[in-house]
Amino acid sequence: MDHPLLALDASGQVSVLASGRVGAVDLLKAVLARHEQTHHALNAVVAADLERALERARAIDDLRARGDSLGPLAGLPMTIKDTLDVSGMPASAGLEVHRRRKADDAAAVALARKAGAVIWGKTNVPVMAGDWQSYNSLYGATNNPWDAERTPGGSSGGAAAVVAAGVSALEIGSDIGGSLRVPAHFCGVFSHKPTWGLVPQRGHVPPSPGSWQEPDLNVIGPLARSARDLRLLLSIMADGGVSARAPAADLPKVKLGLWLEAPGLPLDPPVRRAIEAFAAELEAAGVVVEPVAAPVDMATLLEAYMTLLGAIIGSDLPEADYRRMEMLRGPARLARGEDPFSWARSVRAYTARHREWLAADAVRARLRREVETAFERYDAILAPVAPVAAFPHDHRSFAGRRLSLSDGSTIPYVAMLGWIALATALYLPAVTLPAGQAGGLPVGVQMIGPHGGDGRLLSIAQAIDENVRGFTPPELKL
Repeated sequence: MDHPLLALDASGQVSVLASGRVGAVDLLKAVLARHEQTHHALNAVVAADLERALERARAIDDLRARGDSLGPLAGLPMTIKDTLDVSGMPASAGLEVHRRRKADDAAAVALARKAGAVIWGKTNVPVMAGDWQSYNSLYGATNNPWDAERTPGGSSGGAAAVVAAGVSALEIGSDIGGSLRVPAHFCGVFSHKPTWGLVPQRGHVPPSPGSWQEPDLNVIGPLARSARDLRLLLSIMADGGVSARAPAADLPKVKLGLWLEAPGLPLDPPVRRAIEAFAAELEAAGVVVEPVAAPVDMATLLEAYMTLLGAIIGSDLPEADYRRMEMLRGPARLARGEDPFSWARSVRAYTARHREWLAADAVRARLRREVETAFERYDAILAPVAPVAAFPHDHRSFAGRRLSLSDGSTIPYVAMLGWIALATALYLPAVTLPAGQAGGLPVGVQMIGPHGGDGRLLSIAQAIDENVRGFTPPELKL
């Protein structure tokens, strides 16, 4: 990066701005230059409002020169995932029909703007946030900054790519099926999936624009190059629910469960080895790390999760697509003994009746109680994010996609849902941290905490970031 400020995390950039050594306009221009430098390689920023951003940056510089009190993000340039409405840049969610609306800031975006953020661009997503690759017919495919032949993940893939590449120091994303965690894992950055309900969802698409619904399972959360930045932005978006200034944890007082095996959850050996090596680094730093079994019965959880998730996805399907699913419901009900990610189970989930949803919700309530016992012994659980590291672009239909393992075998594409299901279905917070590499690609690990334990989880993540392992920038080929 040509500008030394861009190598700093968001907290570092805010500190330099507050000192007066660099102005908000200067920092924004440096960020825009980095965007121009990387855009051809990444195709991650898909919309921009530069005139308004420059006007805001000048206003913040003027306020600072007068000695006025400013917010904790004053002057920090930010991009926003294109499933969140921004005034002047409505969320397209990858669809033309949503792109030219008039929209106000989403609730989380408004809180970041109130804190002084200079919001200048939107980052790419899959259509309706429904994939682990970020591409659509409007804007094309976003590339991974570690390897342009591979995806940065989805649905917050553009967000993770610009954070890793030094274009943005801080981003707002969302997660319902790993959409914060998978891109962080694929791009080697940090993310935080908050406890469900901690951050308001209004202004996120899906659901349909203008909805005041707070969808089940979905959360809004930060991506960054440091754990302290996750805490900073979450403290703003949670509107006082998390402290921005809590100290990092004392690592010798931290006890973690290491969960690496469960029936039906594949894990490529190189990814597993990277996580095991990371666990050894934590132990060397004084953390107690103990192998644990799955904290709940995963077959039961996955069956409930697929129904809960499918019901949400089904409600957002176009009417013609939903009718086709309804026609398949009969054959799907006759299929028995299939794995949790089969076509039949997906059809039944997308067309779930209210009684079926209630049954899945009852299972979730029981498992939420069961998982509490794990956190009586451990501060958090370390687990993989996905079975594989970043995979090559593959824009075939879902049915035609497979994930390749290092031994040449393949697994179903929707196995990407397996490792992320615990935290999502049970409303638990999860920080994704860089854990190492496999085959020259980043490997992340999710650290799952108890319900409402976001503050403690982030204090542990910050201690690990600052004392064990943090962000490693990619060697981006421009």
